[in-house]
Amino acid sequence: MRRRHARQQSDGELTYRELAARTGWSHTAIAEYLTGKTLPPTDRLDALVRLLGATPAEQGSLATARDRIEESRRRAPRAPDRMVPRQLPADVASLAGRDDELALLDKLVAAPTAVVVAAISGTAGVGKTALAVHWAHRVADRFDDGQLYVNLRGYDPRVQALSAAKALHGFLDALGVPAARVPADLDAQAALYRSALAGKRILIVLDNARDAEQVRPLLPGTPTTMVLVTSRNQLTSLVGLDSAHPIPLGLLSRDAAGHLLTHRLGAERVAAEPEAAEAIIVACARLPLALSIAAARAQQSGFPLATLATELGTAGRRFGALDAGDAVGEVRAVFSWSYTALTTAAAGLFRLLGLHPGPDITVAAAASLAGLPADGTRRSLTELTRANLLAEYRPGRFTAHDLLRAYAAELSDDTDPEPDRRAATTRLLDHYTHTTHAADALLRPHSDPVDHLMTPPVAGVRPERPTTHAEAMAWLTAEHPVLLAALRQAAGTGFDAHTWRLGRALDTFLDRQGHWQDRVETCRAALLASERLGDPVAQAVAHRFLAGAHTVVNQYADALGHLERALDLYVSAGDAEGEARTHQNLASLWDRQGEPRKALEHSQRTLVLAQAAGHRRAQADALNAVGWCHAQLGEHLGALAYCEQALELLQQLDDRAGEAATWDSLGFAHHHLGQYGRAVECYERTLELTRDLGDLWGEADTLSRLGDTRHALGDPTSGRADWQRALDILTALDHPDAAAVGTKLQLA
Repeated sequence: MRRRHARQQSDGELTYRELAARTGWSHTAIAEYLTGKTLPPTDRLDALVRLLGATPAEQGSLATARDRIEESRRRAPRAPDRMVPRQLPADVASLAGRDDELALLDKLVAAPTAVVVAAISGTAGVGKTALAVHWAHRVADRFDDGQLYVNLRGYDPRVQALSAAKALHGFLDALGVPAARVPADLDAQAALYRSALAGKRILIVLDNARDAEQVRPLLPGTPTTMVLVTSRNQLTSLVGLDSAHPIPLGLLSRDAAGHLLTHRLGAERVAAEPEAAEAIIVACARLPLALSIAAARAQQSGFPLATLATELGTAGRRFGALDAGDAVGEVRAVFSWSYTALTTAAAGLFRLLGLHPGPDITVAAAASLAGLPADGTRRSLTELTRANLLAEYRPGRFTAHDLLRAYAAELSDDTDPEPDRRAATTRLLDHYTHTTHAADALLRPHSDPVDHLMTPPVAGVRPERPTTHAEAMAWLTAEHPVLLAALRQAAGTGFDAHTWRLGRALDTFLDRQGHWQDRVETCRAALLASERLGDPVAQAVAHRFLAGAHTVVNQYADALGHLERALDLYVSAGDAEGEARTHQNLASLWDRQGEPRKALEHSQRTLVLAQAAGHRRAQADALNAVGWCHAQLGEHLGALAYCEQALELLQQLDDRAGEAATWDSLGFAHHHLGQYGRAVECYERTLELTRDLGDLWGEADTLSRLGDTRHALGDPTSGRADWQRALDILTALDHPDAAAVGTKLQLA
């Protein structure tokens, strides 16, 4: 019929794959039907012959022949049944959150053309065995010659890892090979094993493998088999040399973790204490093993979930709460099986990573933490990643979930002397403080210096050295959450000089990117640290920068109090430059409150002080500020005169931030003189600079005024587009100025 169908269609015979695609059956099933190895079920026979163009008479004749064969088989004497291995452990009651991995395994088994090996890897307790066994049960009926299973005990410290020879002996016995036929040589055993599997449809599960060397002799040679391997090791060699399909297993999603807890405890109990349930999920780091143990404790005790959540959230008690009574059911013990397999260098780095505040770390920071060269540190990080004690979730950035970090911290506390731990923390904070300092100098090279309280980094620290504005912004953006965590760590552990320096060095980045609440937090921490240090100059700087953080979010009373205190400290110290900068901050504060005359007084005082000190950068800022105040008072020609002086000086100094602010002032003055075309040019130059600087609020503020000017020019479409862009930025920044821009759009 295939040949006849091909002649009728003037085409080649339909291949097994084409038939599989048209029927939805497997390639293997089609092959066995058409070669006579398997008698198709009635419905499949009918569908297949219709597809090949059978007439109704032919369909009836073939159906009769099929039924006659089936009947004769039923009447024939049955040979003694051979033992078919069914070695899978019991299936899990419910598997949460692994739909993508199950779908990938389904796809792999659908149309094999060679031996399919799937390597499921992940950290301890993430559910690798549960996934493998659950899927194996789901597809067991596809492998009618049986399923083989072995626990290779690759990471079990209680017993030696199972050798490939012992695993082969077990499999050969299950396949009915007499013990007398099993050779002594490992290669010969593997060859006999492959022969015994030839042509059979068998699923093989190799659980808890230590490495590729342990697995390789157990791989079959026939495409009718499939192999699932689970390991804490990434099995890179198996993927690279044996074409294994990697299936990395991560932590459960929040929804999947909730599903697991609900399945174990019941929907009513979880719904009755949703906050406690959420706290349990967070404390267990969405790790299936930890969640299962926590759920078991809640089931057995009957205590409120809040009691368990409190226990899990208490430092030093979490691992005690995650102990099911044996080594397999204790999270700490399960982690230890991976840790004890590490080299000395990797184990030492893993412990020190427990001192890192998180959430992730680079090779450079890890090298400073360890006080070792980057090459050796990279090797240790790679080893930890292959052991799934770390994850390289982005190139060069490594992370571990909270339970592993807590385990590393516990190990360090028990193993490493306190002076060594303190020295490692110092190196880490030095790394982040000095690199942030270098990045800040590129963001605003003409701002007041941050070298007060700066000391050279200690031995072993290799700060990163961004060389361009773009590199500095990229580094600060990537490290933003890490730097906040490092500052909190420094503030909480007595590293006051680091707290002050890091808080000060972060200010420009946090301001330009609109992280204003973070800015308030870091400036407040820096102020408290400076007070503990008893350093009046550091206190003055911290007061001034905290005032700036309050000003930008319209907390004017708080800002005024800090600026007045800063001014007192600078005057007492005889610091004219600091006094000038504080007057400039006061001018900005009064300007934002709609008090241009008060702002002008402070700006003029700034100019006098800066000129007396010969500080050109402060003079330029003051000239622009005086010009802006004149513009606010309606004295626009005078404003242009001051701002043009400021612009010339700023361009000589190559101060792009100051230049951006001055172009904005010039645009405002030209707009109110009716010189709208020139105002647009000034604002567009401001936008170019603010975007280069990464100053989001500055960009939004200028866009708002540019929209005003375009409307005045008779181009309302462009004006609305500018306002909309400004509103989008301010809304994303959650800034109160968004309301005013939104009103413009509504009224336009």
